[in-house]
Amino acid sequence: MPSSEPDPSTIVFFDNRYVPLAQAQVGVLTHALNYGTGVFEGIRGYWDADIQEVMLVRPADHYVRWKRNAGILHLEIPPSPDELIEITAELLRRNAFHSDIYVRPLVWKSAQRIGVHADARDSFTIVAVPFGVYMDSAKGLHAGITSWRRLEDNAIPGRAKICGAYVNSALATDDVRRCGFDEAIFLSENGHVAEGATCNIFMVRNGRLITPGPADNILEGITRACIIELARDVLHLEVVERSIDRSELYVCDEVFFTGTAVELAPVTMVDHRRVGAGAIGPIASELRRLYTDATRGRLPQFENWIRRVSVPVSIHA
Repeated sequence: MPSSEPDPSTIVFFDNRYVPLAQAQVGVLTHALNYGTGVFEGIRGYWDADIQEVMLVRPADHYVRWKRNAGILHLEIPPSPDELIEITAELLRRNAFHSDIYVRPLVWKSAQRIGVHADARDSFTIVAVPFGVYMDSAKGLHAGITSWRRLEDNAIPGRAKICGAYVNSALATDDVRRCGFDEAIFLSENGHVAEGATCNIFMVRNGRLITPGPADNILEGITRACIIELARDVLHLEVVERSIDRSELYVCDEVFFTGTAVELAPVTMVDHRRVGAGAIGPIASELRRLYTDATRGRLPQFENWIRRVSVPVSIHA
């Protein structure tokens, strides 16, 4: 998992300017720092050395989702999705990234004062950093059901990547890793499988691909949507969105996570029980191959997922 801190000289978009990361600072009384009133996004980009391009994966969809979700907290992001994509492309060019990258847009309540009531002072930033494998799932992951429950929509909406909500994910991740697992699986308050700590979840049972729907308090994932499209249109699988019982994960054929950072990560054990044969299954393996090819521009029918950005050899001012 990436752990190194970004170079402080990395150019970021902050306060409507391109500045070094070291200059992109907020005060300790910032409302979002104290009360979690921010919304973020995550966008992957894959480097193709042969053509000197970074391929951003569905950036318009990510920025549309970011702007809509920000509205839940009455946060305003003035630029259009197209303008945000161009800001992102300029960051890649200014930093001359010749590697896979991850883009972190973030908008927050920026007033510096004590008091939970938020006002209309909003700020946003976009940061791009080199980024490789987030979760090593080459041999499959061992996941565990966390004792922490997934947030309810009427408490903090899980469909929005609200900063404060990720305390839920941090607690779950710490919980299961102290027990020796690689990743957490949340149950909702009604006991149904919701998602991983930072990713959506799928299972394969009797030849069907099954995943929880929005009513189970999931993030409506863009990678999730990609996998559903690949499964239906390329593999011609039946895809069902429905609630999943915890014990179904113990008797199904395959389980895997999806997400921008994790991509497609197969799960070979859940709660110390083998999933299927205890090895990466054929459907997860084929969907991972298809997703990798599609997001690297190798499947022409999914070229509309990609925004190509040519990156120069050297940094310009």
